[in-house]
Amino acid sequence: MQDCGIVFMTAPNPDEAGRIARALVEKRLAACVQIHPEIRSLYWWEGRVCDETEVLFTAKTTAACFNELVEEVKRLHSYSVPEIVFVPIAAASPDYQRWIAAVTK
Repeated sequence: MQDCGIVFMTAPNPDEAGRIARALVEKRLAACVQIHPEIRSLYWWEGRVCDETEVLFTAKTTAACFNELVEEVKRLHSYSVPEIVFVPIAAASPDYQRWIAAVTK
């Protein structure tokens, strides 16, 4: 197992998600980023419940790239506290894991 994982992130719109996704792939912090348009998010923020439309985007990466990925997302993101959650992949084909490891830093 290569310590591969999926990073879940949200953005306020497709343009911002696309800009961040492109930077992550170009800087080899993610092997692939998929953008899932229009999700509805309900959450607590600044003392109230918010109900917003957002864009979910997911990156395939390695644990070794995660800290640098976090810094890049925070640098480019408009949210003061963006969602950046790494979930380890429990099982995947060895070829897929090797690909993720090969194309990331």
